[in-house]
Amino acid sequence: MRTRPAATILRLAKLASLVAFAMTATACTTVQPWERDLHARADMQPNAHDAAIDDHIYFSKEASSGGRGFAGGGCGCN
Repeated sequence: MRTRPAATILRLAKLASLVAFAMTATACTTVQPWERDLHARADMQPNAHDAAIDDHIYFSKEASSGGRGFAGGGCGCN
């Protein structure tokens, strides 16, 4: 007995939706406030290199020296 192509497609769609639901349901978790320090990574903390990158971005957008403290114009194409 042959199954119809529409029935096969419907069965695959149901299976795919079930798998997608199972994958999203298992990815949910709740982190309590007192557990957040255990999950924080030291390499994700800002450092001097990040500040230098931010200063360059601000300098390029403001077209002035110093970046953060001075007003100015510019297209940011630096």
